[in-house]
Amino acid sequence: MAANVADLCQQLELTVADLTARTELEESRVLAIVMGRWTPSPTERKKIADVFNLTPDDIAWGHKTPIQHIYGHGPG
Repeated sequence: MAANVADLCQQLELTVADLTARTELEESRVLAIVMGRWTPSPTERKKIADVFNLTPDDIAWGHKTPIQHIYGHGPG
């Protein structure tokens, strides 16, 4: 089973700041990806996979928390 980005960072003892520096992506985006709250674009996937010497297909990119659909027109 493929590891997610958080697991890979933990294995290599990389912080979000380390991964941000190595990928040259925005820190807020890297944090969201590590937390499983953002599915990265193909370009972002490649940059992150390169840090771990993997291909993007070797990494699990799914969301960690279920996506909730909110109905209605927002706060009234």
